[in-house]
This record gives sequence, C-alpha cells and structure tokens, in this order.
Amino acid sequence: MVDEVRIQGLGVIDEAVLDLSPGFNVVTGETGAGKTMVVTSLGLLFGGRADPQRVRPGAGRATVEGRIVVDPGGRVVERVEEAGGELDDDALIVTRSVSAEGRSRAFLGGRSVPVSMLINLADDLVAVHGQSDQQRLLAAARQRAALDRYAGGSLTKPMRAYTKTYQRHRKVTALLEEITTRARERQQEAEMLRFGLEEIEKVDPREGEDVELAAEEERLGHADALRGAADTAHEALLGDPAAAFEAANVTGLLGQARNALDAVRDHDPELAALADRLAEAGYLISDVGTDLAAYAESVDADPARLAVVQERRAELTALTRKYGETLAEVLEWSRGSAARLIELEGDDDRIGELTAEHAELTERLAAEAGELTAVRTRAAERFSAAVTDELTALAMPHARVEVTVTAGGEYGPQGVDEVEVLLAPHPGSRPLPLNKGASGGELSRVMLAIEVVFAGADPVPTFVFDEVDAGVGGKAAVEIGRRLARLARNAQVIVVTHLPQVAAFADQHLLVEKSDDGSVTSSGVTALDREGRVRELSRMLAGLEDSELGRAHAEELLAMAADER
Repeated sequence: MVDEVRIQGLGVIDEAVLDLSPGFNVVTGETGAGKTMVVTSLGLLFGGRADPQRVRPGAGRATVEGRIVVDPGGRVVERVEEAGGELDDDALIVTRSVSAEGRSRAFLGGRSVPVSMLINLADDLVAVHGQSDQQRLLAAARQRAALDRYAGGSLTKPMRAYTKTYQRHRKVTALLEEITTRARERQQEAEMLRFGLEEIEKVDPREGEDVELAAEEERLGHADALRGAADTAHEALLGDPAAAFEAANVTGLLGQARNALDAVRDHDPELAALADRLAEAGYLISDVGTDLAAYAESVDADPARLAVVQERRAELTALTRKYGETLAEVLEWSRGSAARLIELEGDDDRIGELTAEHAELTERLAAEAGELTAVRTRAAERFSAAVTDELTALAMPHARVEVTVTAGGEYGPQGVDEVEVLLAPHPGSRPLPLNKGASGGELSRVMLAIEVVFAGADPVPTFVFDEVDAGVGGKAAVEIGRRLARLARNAQVIVVTHLPQVAAFADQHLLVEKSDDGSVTSSGVTALDREGRVRELSRMLAGLEDSELGRAHAEELLAMAADER
C-alpha cells in the first residue's frame, strides 16, 4: 500500500505531499491544476518513462519519493534485500528523480538501483489502469495477453509445456532446414576435411616430434665441432700433458696442490678443510673428463641420418603451414576435424532422426496448443460473464460482452489462438469489436468493467485509475463510484476523476489546487475535511463552490455514499 508520496519540481507542482489512506482515495481539481502530475508521479515511482519536459521550469530536477508499506516476509522485501536495500519500519522508501537534461536516477531502500528494478517490483505493488491502457487494450494483439493474464494459474502449466515443445520444434525445424538446404556446402566441407585428415595421416606425426627433430638436426649438423670441443676439454682435464700441452693437465695440478696441503693439514683445521675441498674438486674434474670422453665417442657425423631428419622436418613444416602454427595445433585440428567429419557423414541418418522427431513434436505441439485453446476458451467464458456482470452494476444492464477464442493461426510463442473482445450494447444487437460496438460513454464503462475484473485477478495491494470514467455522467457515474468503493474494501484504490458522483464515495478526498502569484504557477495537494469536500463537490457539480443548490446536492451525494459504505 502506498502510504505517502512527496513530489518536488514536477510540472506545475512546486512541492506537494500526498497522504494516502488504505481505502478509496480520490484526486480532483480544476483542469490544468496538476491532477495529471499526481498520476505522473506515481508512474515515475514505479519505473515509468522519465520525460525531462515534465521538470518544473526553473527547477533543475523533479523528484518523487514514495513510502510503501509492504509485507515483511513477502517477495518484494526479499528482492529489495538482494539489491542491498533496507526497510524503514516495515515501509519501503522508493525515490525517483529526473534532471532537466533527462538523466534519471532511482533509489530503493536507500540503495541506488536500475530503473528496470522499479518496473519489476511494480508488478507486485501496483496496477495502473488509465486511458492509455484502454487504447492499448483496443488493439487485437493485446487482447490475447489480457485474457492470459485473467486466466492466471490455470494457464501456467500448459503454457510451460507448450513453450518447451515449441522451442524444441523450432530448433529441430532449423536443423532440418540447415542440413537439407546446405547439403552442397556441407559436402564441400566434408571433402576438405577428408583431404586434410588424409594428408596428416600420411605424415603420421606424433606429439613433441618437431621439438625432438629440431634438437637432433642441430646436433648432427655440428657433430665435428661438438666432438672436437669435447676432445679438447677432455685432454685439458685428464689427457697426457706431454701429448697435448706443455703444461700439466688440470687433474695433475689439482693433485699437486692437494698433496702439498695434505702434508701439513694436521696443523690447522682451516687448511684441512681447504684440502678436502680440493679433493672434491679433483673427483668432480675426473668425472667430467670421463663423461667428455664418452660424449666424444658418442658424437658421430651421420650425413644420411641428417638428411632423413631434415626431410622429416620439412614434412612436419608443411603440415603446420596449413593446419596450425605448431605440431600440437595440427594434431588438435586433426582430432576436431575427425569428429566434425563423422557428424557430416552421418547427415543421412540424422535427417531421418530429425524428420521423425519433427513429426512427433508437431503432433505434440498441436495437442498442447489445443490445450491452451481449451483453457483460454474456459477463461473467456468466465471473463465474459464477469465483465457483463460488472456492466450491470455500471448501469448497462442489457449489455453483453463476448470474448472469442479462434484457433487456426500459425504456431507462435503463445500458441495458435486469436482473441477478440466483442460488445453487444443492447438486446438483439450483434456483438462487435470494442472500437466499433460502443459509444464513448459506453466504452469508458466497458473498459472500467474490464479493468475492475482485471483488478480482481491481480494480486496487488494498490490500484490506480486515471479518469477511466471519462465520457460518463448521471446515474452511470454513481454506479462507477459505488463499484470503485466496493473494490476499495479489499485493496487501496487511487482514482483521478472529474465526476462528483465518483468523488463522493471516497474515504479520502485529495484536492490539487493551483495558485498564481503573477509570475510562477504552483500546485499543491490538500486532504479535504467534510466541509472542504462539500465545497469541492459543489464546484464540480455547479462550477461554484458556494452555490446553495450545489452544496445541497453535494451533501446529498456524501450522505448517499456514506449509506452505501
């Protein structure tokens, strides 16, 4: 329930506060006083379009803040907490601002949120029914959605089943079309893959082979230099100095040094440690010299093997030029292409499987679409009866509303049904579409009846009606007020009206007043006491606030409405 709305800098309203009651709230005022801005403020609060032209001249920003009482354990609170917002004494504070440049900001429970979140929350908080909603509902495309909304839970399960089948049906249809219409392209793709796989299979590469061959080619290509270097190093470490060098080899020199230290090592532990390190160096040099000799023996210049390695590397390089920058990528391409080739070569079998599945899905889709039609038809009967009953309460006792459900269209996301709302305003008259079968006043009452029926189907705590009584007067206006008052017994109702017969039924009457100081026009909202209501209803009835006849009629209306409540 909307408890309070604060408005600043919106249209002709400089600053105003709407204190709303739980029951029937009515908003009245002279033409141009700013009643529309009250509705606009509620629209902004629940994610409506931010129009910078609505910002009051001279104000940099229009701001609307609403205090909404919510169920502490309900879904709204859960979603607010997920967004990081908090409640204020079981009330949700929602703020929306629009700058003169068109920038819009939204806050929920003290936390900045996207405007889209306000729109999503609005479904659980408020249902707005206005003249623009009437015009949209006249469009045939929206009437099926309206009936589905009325059908509610009875349509949920069959719609879920139909949607699942419909999506799979579309996917299978697309796959079949792709396979059959792109057969030539797929055949060319298969031939290309087959050629590549045969080329790779002929070379038969293995993982890491390119790295190993590169190392082997490097060794074979420099065999003489490697062997010569090993021999030279070996001679320096272990060879006969008389055969290769004028100086003693490294091993001999290390031995002399070690012998010199060993002779006196007992006299100083530090020197003994150095002698041990020399011994270790001697063992290491000896091992290295032995390994160098073995390495020199192993290195062999083999021109034939070098040619084989180079030829093999050339084959591998040819593959990497076509199928990947490295041999690993070539092998990965091979694995993926083999799987793709199996898929392409299995098209004939797959076409058969998909064709069978497509036929089964088409049969199931028809059955599930038929179930949707049946549910909608039953809902249409209830909806027609409910709206017709509402029209009786709105001084159209002989009018009859029919909602037709016609199956036969193409399969779509919502089924195959076309829905149309028809009106027969008089006994014996032929039902016609709403935009052809009703006068202006009749259409307003029909639309109000539809909105009230929808309101009964919508589990929301607040309903806003914006001049849905336009074009109505006299006894019908009284019936509209009476019907809205009944609706307000179970929900909060906010109505913007120009009809005194409707305003008389309100639990709280809010007056939008305009004052003019000669330069700036501003509007404010005032909650009227009984005397104020008499004056306002007199103005609405006679155009004069102090007309005796107007006041008497206003008193009569208020008394009649009080008796009804």
